[in-house]
Amino acid sequence: MALIDPALVRDVDLLLLDAGNCVIFLDHARLARLSTAAGFAIDAATLVRTEGEAKLAHERGELTGVAWAGSHLPGARGWGEMMATMLHRAGFPLERVPAFLSALWVEHVATNTYSVVPAGFAAAMDRVHAAGVKVAIVSNSEGMLQKLFGDLGILRHFDRVVDSGIVGVTKPDPRIFRIALEHFGLGADRALMLGDTYATDIVGARAAGIRAALIDPFAHMEGRHRDVPRVPGVVEVAEAIAGARARG
Repeated sequence: MALIDPALVRDVDLLLLDAGNCVIFLDHARLARLSTAAGFAIDAATLVRTEGEAKLAHERGELTGVAWAGSHLPGARGWGEMMATMLHRAGFPLERVPAFLSALWVEHVATNTYSVVPAGFAAAMDRVHAAGVKVAIVSNSEGMLQKLFGDLGILRHFDRVVDSGIVGVTKPDPRIFRIALEHFGLGADRALMLGDTYATDIVGARAAGIRAALIDPFAHMEGRHRDVPRVPGVVEVAEAIAGARARG
């Protein structure tokens, strides 16, 4: 498990969090079941592997793009490209991906494919808030995060949700981070961004002058971007920030 550098969590007044794979994790088992029900048997472990491959493809600008029924909707294109890349690299026939994405989108709107909340999340958020730290989501999403967080019972833990599908700016554009900073009247030096994707979360936060760290629970980025701090997860970082503030 990655250790947390004390300097990383010092003087943090605003904790910025990506949504997917930081606060809400991809439900690989559910996606595997849906794929199998659609006629292509796949297991969760394979999807964990190909999710990492999709992240690296994103960095290289090599995501699989296909036309499907909802690809014109806010945030849906990015979601679709990640899903298509994961599925195709898992062996899902490319010609069948558009129809499956269209059906999967209906499932995604009803219950987000990213909906697994890490253990201890609520308690960690309560502790970091009690320490006087604000918490905000900064996510490339489809405009549905507010509802999703409400459905999952975690909306109260966020002081602001900056959803690209609502604000019309996507990471790595530094403007989406500045929306959060300006909301709280804070400078970039008082914020810390946690994300799971280098190309959007880290590049964008750094462009905005914000320190950042990667959450990489499946070691998808092993050996890459060695200049970027790794942290175990949101829960551990929130606890470390609260502890640092208690010690003064």
